[in-house]
Amino acid sequence: MSTEKRRVVITGAGLITAVANDLASNWDALLSGISGTDTITSFDPSRLEVRLAAEVKNFDPADYLDKKEVRRTDRFCQFALVAAAEALRTAGLGESPDVESDRFGVITGSGIGGIGTLEQQHLVYLEKGPDRVSPFFVPMFIADMAPGLISMKYGAKGPNYSTQSACASSAHAIGNAFKLIQRGIADVIISGGTESSVTPLTMAGFASMKALSSRNDEPEKASRPFDANRDGFVLGEGGGLVVLEALEHARARGAPIMAEVVGYGLTADAHHMTAPAPEGEGAQRAMRQALEDGGLQPEDIDYINAHGTSTPFNDLSETQAIKKVFGDHAHELVVSSTKSMTGHTLGAAGGVEGVICTLVVKEGKIPPTINFSEPDPDCDLNYSFNEATERPVELALSNSFGFGGHNVTLAIKRWEE
Repeated sequence: MSTEKRRVVITGAGLITAVANDLASNWDALLSGISGTDTITSFDPSRLEVRLAAEVKNFDPADYLDKKEVRRTDRFCQFALVAAAEALRTAGLGESPDVESDRFGVITGSGIGGIGTLEQQHLVYLEKGPDRVSPFFVPMFIADMAPGLISMKYGAKGPNYSTQSACASSAHAIGNAFKLIQRGIADVIISGGTESSVTPLTMAGFASMKALSSRNDEPEKASRPFDANRDGFVLGEGGGLVVLEALEHARARGAPIMAEVVGYGLTADAHHMTAPAPEGEGAQRAMRQALEDGGLQPEDIDYINAHGTSTPFNDLSETQAIKKVFGDHAHELVVSSTKSMTGHTLGAAGGVEGVICTLVVKEGKIPPTINFSEPDPDCDLNYSFNEATERPVELALSNSFGFGGHNVTLAIKRWEE
């Protein structure tokens, strides 16, 4: 194992969200400002106070997986398998990756895991008795089954686990994978996140906390980060995975290189179960750590993909944190929240938005923050409201913050030799 820090690049990506079911279609939809939010269709939401969500649409797992895989996997694992296949394909590794198995890993994050299976099997227990509970219940429910199944499918015998830190889960996964490759413990790691939590119990729980937008009559306009009239987040689902690879390994096989990961910051608020620390103090430290880790200065950053949940407290504290870290440069960089379109995918958010940042630095195009109608005087940065921004982006930050006071920032750089 080398003691030198190796450069780590992104060679492939897979994405499935409420706006589209593959990488290219997602990118087109996000740049066009398309909302993925609508009235819930996967179950009858009539008893719920909040009846809208950003569900993945027209997704039939049988189009991607064999019958046995479909029958024995929760929807969150299905998203992970589909996104992993696309990530490997775009990385030029295909269905049988030519990678030394012991140096090939999978690290993914999920905030909740298979809660749909949990709710379904609990009903079976109550209505039919314990003997009718599926023998696949536990493996379908546990969050670490996503990286486990991916490793089995592709023979990845290196580092393999799931991170669980609420909405920072998959940002932690990517950051940890970055560090393992940088230190020489692995050469290739599939990393990111997956989540499928649009279920009756999850919706009821978040609604009870008053965390969700209740714009049932105009769901497509419900997620409105940094707008004065924001009233809560929209629950989303999906998955975003990248192939992280040591630069020398990628070069040796002539891999397409999309971007480079250069920094990782991770902190705790140590403040409150759900509310951010005053002025985003923990978020400030995460951003500063990511800059320091990458040897960067604040003025080097061109774009921030904000956590931007569309809740009154998060958007304010994140704006305050950005101002504290970047000073005058805060008004020069572009900030946007793609959750305005994808909804908040919880533990998958860092993976989804890590993929988006990869495309931003690669293409020099920034997706908008949609649904802006009234300015908030306390949120006064350039949020790319309602229209995409086209400009070169050398360096992007991706922010992910989770209940429990978890803060993660990833720094992603445009690829250059």
